[in-house]
Amino acid sequence: MSKLEDYLQTEWPELDVYLTSVTDHYSTASICGPNSKKILNKLFPNLDLSDENFPHMSFKEDKLENINCRIMRISFTGELSYEINIESKYGHSLWKMCIEAGKEFNLTPYGTETMHLLRAEKGFIIVGQDTDGTMTPSDLQMDWIVSKKKYDFIGKRSLYRSDTIREDRKQLVGLLTDDPKEILEEGAQIVSDVKSKPIDMLGHVTSSYFSPNLNKSIALAVVRSGKTMKGQKLIIPMENKNINVTVSDTIFLDKENKRLNA
Repeated sequence: MSKLEDYLQTEWPELDVYLTSVTDHYSTASICGPNSKKILNKLFPNLDLSDENFPHMSFKEDKLENINCRIMRISFTGELSYEINIESKYGHSLWKMCIEAGKEFNLTPYGTETMHLLRAEKGFIIVGQDTDGTMTPSDLQMDWIVSKKKYDFIGKRSLYRSDTIREDRKQLVGLLTDDPKEILEEGAQIVSDVKSKPIDMLGHVTSSYFSPNLNKSIALAVVRSGKTMKGQKLIIPMENKNINVTVSDTIFLDKENKRLNA
């Protein structure tokens, strides 16, 4: 929407075109977990949910009691997940149908805090929390998302400027506390030496949680030259103590994506 507005106002202002966002015209229900495919099959019995026909990061269109729906196989929890888009006036009815279809599988609603924890276990970022406007896909260790085949694309030039290819940029990493029960404060500064003056700040904690699945605290952070620091010890200086941490991979759970493809 914003890109279309940009082009309409700057590239083709002479066009007699109006853009209207319809995002709030739709409601979404997300069904996650190892039984999500079984629940979805009860809602859409004629839809082929096989991995071959409906792989991760794809979508299909079908009808639910003659109401058009868009079903997407995407995940922000790391679990096998589907999102169902439907016109907002049918949102409540869709919710009730999902709950009814999931009763035999002990389906239960979950909140955004749970979703944030689950995504952090998988190293999934929240744009604006784990990133800012200066970070590139390379900084986030997401180089795979940038095409190596396209001759040109929006933003390509910026990725190869002298500043954005520096190896000492702040980069996304995971952090594990020496005391697994100690939870870091989001926004806390990260250093390697508390004795030198002035203290050299290397980065900060962006997301921090206690993971019941792993029975320990986990955190994401942006750290200067973080890509090369895996396994190194760093320090989080707090008001009354220093917390020792180890730089880790950003994926804490299910690195093989077995849950995502259950």
